[in-house]
Amino acid sequence: MIAVRCFLALCLLSVVCLAQEPAPLEASAESALHRAVAFFREQVSVEGSYLWRYSADLKVREGEGKADDQTGWVQPPGTPDIGEAYLVAYSATKDDHYLDAARETANALVRTQLQSGGWTYRIHFDEASRAKQAYRVDGRTEGQNTTTLDDNTTQAALRFLMQFDKATDFKEEKIHECVMYGLDKLIEVQYPNGAWPQRFSGPPDASEFPVVKASYPDSWSREFPARDYTHDYTFNDNTIADVIDAFLDAADIYGDDQYRAAALRGGEFILLAQMPEPQPAWAQQYDRDMHPVWARKFEPPAVTGGESQGVMRCLIELTRRTGEKRFLEPIPRAIAYLRASELPDGRLARFYELQTNTPLYFTKDYQLTYFSDDMPTHYSFIGPSALDSIEAVYKAVLSGEEAAESSAPAAPPADAVEKIIGALDERGAWVESGEMKYHENVDIDRVIDCRTFAANVRALAQFVAAQE
Repeated sequence: MIAVRCFLALCLLSVVCLAQEPAPLEASAESALHRAVAFFREQVSVEGSYLWRYSADLKVREGEGKADDQTGWVQPPGTPDIGEAYLVAYSATKDDHYLDAARETANALVRTQLQSGGWTYRIHFDEASRAKQAYRVDGRTEGQNTTTLDDNTTQAALRFLMQFDKATDFKEEKIHECVMYGLDKLIEVQYPNGAWPQRFSGPPDASEFPVVKASYPDSWSREFPARDYTHDYTFNDNTIADVIDAFLDAADIYGDDQYRAAALRGGEFILLAQMPEPQPAWAQQYDRDMHPVWARKFEPPAVTGGESQGVMRCLIELTRRTGEKRFLEPIPRAIAYLRASELPDGRLARFYELQTNTPLYFTKDYQLTYFSDDMPTHYSFIGPSALDSIEAVYKAVLSGEEAAESSAPAAPPADAVEKIIGALDERGAWVESGEMKYHENVDIDRVIDCRTFAANVRALAQFVAAQE
């Protein structure tokens, strides 16, 4: 009888132990995640920073341009995106391996924050290059000191740093202070009407920027005038929307009303910037008189079918996160106008001529034209219409059905996870077919891409978290 009881006890203990062991796929996912992050930290990272793309052997490197082995990139999908992926892995596993990786990346951004408060696209770690930058930690006030908000550069850096600050209970003084400094500078450079420029090195003279509604200029040049557009009020590439998102995050994380107020002022600028009839949408950029204006040689004064959709999403998000429904008021007019402006194939032109609403394009030699048969290929002069989805979300938020935070991303299915694990090489790298876009005369067809790395890390982390 004693032998039988012992046998049953051993069987029960075996069942308990088996229940505590992770399932084979979960264990494989955890192992792959750890190996991939270790490879990126130990072999790819430059002082905690990252670029966009690397040759498979890591000898050739680039962001949105060539880079050396002492350079990182802030502009997504660079350094902040990788840092955020590390934080997702830490949140899923509570493994300090991933928090340490995120800390290295956060400190890389602390070391390259400019005196003006933000970051530019490239960041440097060799002494010769750093001597030309006005990095705060180096105590230099001379040199390159222009913060860029273009392409979500500074905004992405601050959002990652805020997430890290929260994850570490605001206890890492240098990182916390870096965030506070950056947010303060963004408030300082906000224009009186609530807008932000594309780039800045210091606050504007408020007396030079009147608060007026958008209007059509009496005339505008069809010829590109070389001009500094970096101080214009800029929606291009969703610049202002990204700043508003950063301040909404700051308000949530720090509970400070000044950050919410900055986001609301940004929303008030969007209301001012809606063009009057017959084109009640938005331009890419405006001058201080609130007229649509030229930026680059392929970005004319016009109403945009591209950025206007991002602007509407921003207004919806502002309402969802603040409860202030006044920001929804411009949307029905804008949707009706843009629906009427759709091209025969259902897409939208990037640019519509002021008042006539005729679609505008450029030839390959950058001559403004009404015809789309000879366009440059580096820029989207025609893009998709997402008006149906925007209108659906608008109606849901208007009715109060989408006032809550969006749910966390769903974990990927097992077959997708198996594919991600199977693609990892013996080093812990995901290598894929591709080319180096900014290196001529190099024979490279296999690359390591930061976008792929971040997506795979997130997917593995979400899968692991879902198993608990």
